[in-house]
Amino acid sequence: MIDLRSDTVTKPTSAMRQAAFDAEVGDDVYGEDPTVQRLEEVAARMLGKEAALFVTSGTQGNQIAVLTHCNPGDEVLLEANSHLFLYEGASMSALAGVQPRTIQGTRGAMNPEEVRAAIRPEDIHFPETSLICVENTHNKAGGAIVPLGNMQAVYEVAREQQIPVHLDGARLFNASVASGVSLEHYAAQADTVQFCLSKGLGAPMGSVIAGSSDFINKARKWRKRLGGGLRQVGMVAAPGLVALTEMVDRLTEDHEHAQLLAQGLSQMTGLNLEGKVETNIVLVNVAELGKSAEEFLEDLKGIGILAVPFGPATVRFVTNYDVSRDDIESVVERVEQLV
Repeated sequence: MIDLRSDTVTKPTSAMRQAAFDAEVGDDVYGEDPTVQRLEEVAARMLGKEAALFVTSGTQGNQIAVLTHCNPGDEVLLEANSHLFLYEGASMSALAGVQPRTIQGTRGAMNPEEVRAAIRPEDIHFPETSLICVENTHNKAGGAIVPLGNMQAVYEVAREQQIPVHLDGARLFNASVASGVSLEHYAAQADTVQFCLSKGLGAPMGSVIAGSSDFINKARKWRKRLGGGLRQVGMVAAPGLVALTEMVDRLTEDHEHAQLLAQGLSQMTGLNLEGKVETNIVLVNVAELGKSAEEFLEDLKGIGILAVPFGPATVRFVTNYDVSRDDIESVVERVEQLV
């Protein structure tokens, strides 16, 4: 079975498994795990931030950021198809007690002037706009890279209004590798950043949030409140260090494989690409086949291919470390015979 459901399905490398076995550990609640401390230091340095914090998942990292930046009754501005809005179980409302206000973007990028217009003026009837969230790469937009210039313009609006910006950079390393823009330049357009170790970088679990030292101190308490007090976390932080030191440059392979897959599928009658493929996500519309996404996925499963629905007639394929070029060529051949 060739698994293209997500880059989260990757298995840890041999180096990661060995690193977990050999990890020097301690009780992180007491501040005694040297391995997770190294991971946090490396991550902060890569992003150009003062400090960082290991968290169990991207969703936890994003929600800790919302909880740290906001007060109950506040409002958060974010793109209408962002992961924070669509795929995190309404946790910003359930946990932080804040109201999301969405702005329709173009391939995940919000118009800075629309962001400016959405910021609430001082009025007893309105919530306070306390946070602006951006996402790069943008999952729902098919792994689209939000341009650095757009992020800079949104951040400038935010600074004018003294509103913090949080970057959901779950796949920020993909954006950096594909665009040539450094992680530090992207991260400089936000006050806080979250990125995942467990997607294209291949670690078995975990994400990192980064920002000022004051922010991270407050975030650490929110992690504790959410039940995230960690003990010998070096066992999973060690694979994260391997991910940051050995798995970044190879993301280019995933992007090349996505281009190869997109090129092959786009030449088949009845299959239509949705949007430009920039990183490791390929969206394909199957409506012309007279099938729903779910029906087409069952057909794919029957020929040994796994993907996921991304709309009534849209199927998402995500290239990843465990899928080789030969696998991609095989997928193209099998789908061609299918359709």
